[in-house]
Amino acid sequence: MRLHSDSFEQGQPIAATFAVGTPDGFGGNRNPHLAWDDVPAGTRSFALLCLDPDAPTDASLAGKAGVEIPVEHPRGTFAHWAVVDLPADLRDIAEGSASDGVTRGGKRTPPGPDGARQGLNDYTGWFAGDADLAGDWFGYDGPYPPPNDLRTHRYFFRLFALDVATLDVPERFTAGDVLRAVQGHVLAEATTWGSYALHPKAAAV
Repeated sequence: MRLHSDSFEQGQPIAATFAVGTPDGFGGNRNPHLAWDDVPAGTRSFALLCLDPDAPTDASLAGKAGVEIPVEHPRGTFAHWAVVDLPADLRDIAEGSASDGVTRGGKRTPPGPDGARQGLNDYTGWFAGDADLAGDWFGYDGPYPPPNDLRTHRYFFRLFALDVATLDVPERFTAGDVLRAVQGHVLAEATTWGSYALHPKAAAV
């Protein structure tokens, strides 16, 4: 199975059009185009994740005045999108069809492919203490790495072809729930990725 995007080249920078944050404030936050082929026989649905494995583990450093987060700082994973029950005959997701702009407090019922379910992304926890932005952030919300982070962040779009039509996840599911639920049901996986950074001197991993 192969996965690609017309919105960015694999391994290359993602435009601010697809990001939550830019050096000047909010970005376009459009979901990128994704398309796939060479789907294995027996596929009954797809699951899709967008994961950033370069998130600082010490959130208190993000945006802290006078501090630069070093490249070697310990990292964790930040989930930007979790989708399940994508129909077996689906072969693409159009740019901007699932997200187009930043919704303060998160999208309650994000648009997207018919029949699919979209889970909570990690902005739900990240903005929990912010009176202006707190809420349930469902669906796609794009890159917003700390502007003082010296590491360029990578964003991996992972598509799973599954042997089940409906994935067994909670109603308010997360990317972690998806990764647990797909175990034993994956017929194939395809990945593409792009990068994004706000620090002008950010270095690639």
